[in-house]
Parts: sequence; C-alpha cells; structure tokens
Amino acid sequence: MSLLTINPELTAVCDRFARHPFVTVDTEFLRETTFWPQVCVIQLASPEEAVAIDALADDLDLSPFFGLMANPDVVKVFHAARQDLEIIWRLARLIPAPIFDTQVAAMVCGFGEQASYLELVKAITRASLDKSSRFTDWSRRPLSNAQIEYAIADVTHLRDIYTALRARLERSNRLEWLVDEMQTLTSPATYEQHPENAWERLRHRARKPRDLAVLMELAAWREFEAQTRDVPRSRVLKDDLLIEIAQAAPRSVEALGNLRSFPKGMERSRAGTDIIAAVERGLARDPATVPRIERDRRNSNGATVELLKVLLRQVSEETGVAAKMIATVEDLESVAHDDHADVQALKGWRRAIFGEKALELKRGRLALSVENGRVVTFDWQAAADEPANAE
Repeated sequence: MSLLTINPELTAVCDRFARHPFVTVDTEFLRETTFWPQVCVIQLASPEEAVAIDALADDLDLSPFFGLMANPDVVKVFHAARQDLEIIWRLARLIPAPIFDTQVAAMVCGFGEQASYLELVKAITRASLDKSSRFTDWSRRPLSNAQIEYAIADVTHLRDIYTALRARLERSNRLEWLVDEMQTLTSPATYEQHPENAWERLRHRARKPRDLAVLMELAAWREFEAQTRDVPRSRVLKDDLLIEIAQAAPRSVEALGNLRSFPKGMERSRAGTDIIAAVERGLARDPATVPRIERDRRNSNGATVELLKVLLRQVSEETGVAAKMIATVEDLESVAHDDHADVQALKGWRRAIFGEKALELKRGRLALSVENGRVVTFDWQAAADEPANAE
C-alpha cells in the first residue's frame, strides 16, 4: 500500500511507469455540491506496482502524472473513462492518449451493456472486492488504510481485466471496433461545456419554436451561472422549472413570481432580473436562427422501429455485442426514416453486422422468424425463388 504525497515520490513513480506498455488509471472525486468534479485521489498501476496519489496534498505538483498521461508510448487503461478524462481535461487541458476503456471493450466481448467494474472483477479475476469505502468522503484527511486499499484495488484488478479483454478482442479481430469510441472519448469537444450549447440536453422538451428560442437563452444563462458559481445546475434552477419558464415566457418579475413552481422571493433577486432578460432575448430571436424541432418519427414509422428493435436484439445475441454498442433507439428511428441516415449503425463494422440487415428488412428482403424460442433471420425472397429455380 503506497500513498504519494510529495513531489519526488510522484516523479520517481511516473518515471518507472513510463517504461511499461500500459498503466491502469482511476480517480476518486466529489461532485455532489459542485459543477466541476473535485479530484481527491488518483490511482495508478503498472504491471509491477500500484500507488495512490493524494491529489489534495499540500504543494503536490501533478505535472509528472500529466506527463505520463500524455506519453504516446503508454496505453492508459480506464473503466468507464468519461468522468476521469473530464477531470484530467479540466485540470491540465490534456486528454490522455492512447486509451483503452474496459467498459466499452466489455460491451464488444459479450458482457452486456455498461458492465460494472465489480461485475468484470468477478467474471474475469474471480476475486471479490470490499466496497465498504465506496461512499466515503474522499476529501477528508487523513485517508484511512481501508480507503487507500480500496482505491488501489480499483487499478490492480483492472490490469487483469485489460489483459483478458484485449486478448479476446485480438482473437476475434474486434480490436478495431473500439476505434470510434476511443476517438470520441479522446476528443476535447466531448468535455467542452459551452453555455450556448446547454439547451441541447433539453431540446426534446420544447414543443414550439418560440419555447425553444426562450429555452436556449434560459439554459445558457443557467449554465453560465452554474459554472461561474461552481454549483450543480439544479442548484440554480431545476430542469422542470426551466421548461415551465420557457413555456410561460413571463415578461416581468411579477409574472415570474406568479409561476407555481418558482421559489418565492427569488424573482426579486438578481437571478429574477437575469431570467426575465433571458426570456426577452429568446422572444426577440430571429426564427431563422432557431433550430428546427424534429417531430417524433415513431408515429409514422412505429412498426418499422419495433421490427428493427427485434433485429437488433437478434444481432446482439448472435454476435455477443451489446445492443447499445451497435445502435441506439435514435439510430433505429433515423434508419426507419431514411436509408441513408448519417448514423453510426450504418457505418463501418456496425453496418456489416447490423446496418445491411436493417436495410434489407426495410426493403422486404429479410424476414424475422422464431425457431426453438429464438429469433432468426432469413432471406425470404431467396427462399421463395428456390422452388421456381428447381423447376
């Protein structure tokens, strides 16, 4: 068990780890009361050793750690990497590369959707983990021995998981299937949170162009407030209240205060004035600058979408790849609407195992049937032609 708290120790460890082909990485952080994640502990393991870094230690310089994360000769292995990468991006404006996300890899290796670290430890290493320290306050010092042991265990077992999953992917020639996902995870755009784009999280809650125009301004104001004050969005305004204000579009603080869900008295604060200003900006928007609201396609393509869901489930079971990894519900709705939809399900390996079948199903050449309790596919057109060919 090793907890690093001083610069010489951290520098020496990162120098040693840089000589290995991969390192496993994890973080312990808090985010319940802040907008930005607050990193408390960073865990690292090489094939030979494992350490925890006290990210809150006085005067500790994390530059050696960031240098290791930027080293192109070392694969950085994470489980469910997005939040860990967001932390590193926030601290150093750096995205570790190359990376390997074991949760994503597990989806291609037959472990279902979003397999947890605990599930993979049990399935691959047969070990059991003590999770008693999972919900402790990682910002309190000193850290207990139990906390340090728990933290380090999260990267020691990850070594075995990585080795096993990578071997499976190489044997099945599926390693390249992870490229798109890793590129998304290592793109700075994934972690940039611009206030003007905050409305996209809520876009499906707007039913009219005017509502969307106001919502865009309100969401941008809330995002700026949350980031500036470093508090969760809900501490500024909850989503449902944001939607209610967008729909009501109050043009005075008195009208704002009369909304049933609006906190009493808040309309008289600076926030009340800012909200009314955001509403006015939304109402003044040029309609041409408001994104088009896409109506729900399921009403017109519902039957096709349901058939595509059955096909997706069948392909997932047949290939052992999690359905979510192959196509999302939004992908299916797009494919049902357009044979040339710009979605991942119609590109690369996904098209090869699912997309082509989906298009054939739409065109009436592929049929779904049940044999021995399992859904199967067959080319009914070819089957129908066989007797005629035989004659």
